[in-house]
Amino acid sequence: MPTFLLWLLLLIFCWPLALLALVLYPLVWLILLPFRLLGIAVEGVFAFLRALIMLPAKVLGGGR
Repeated sequence: MPTFLLWLLLLIFCWPLALLALVLYPLVWLILLPFRLLGIAVEGVFAFLRALIMLPAKVLGGGR
């Protein structure tokens, strides 16, 4: 909701810039999508490595 209100303020004060932002936002989102997917994959790998390293402690009862 705050983003929409900021966009409305931009539309009131500088409508060409607001329309340009409205058109470019989906394109920027599409360009950044692979980086988001890569971030999710890297986060999954780190979670797997952490679980693998902590496994002996959990087996020995240290995770209570």
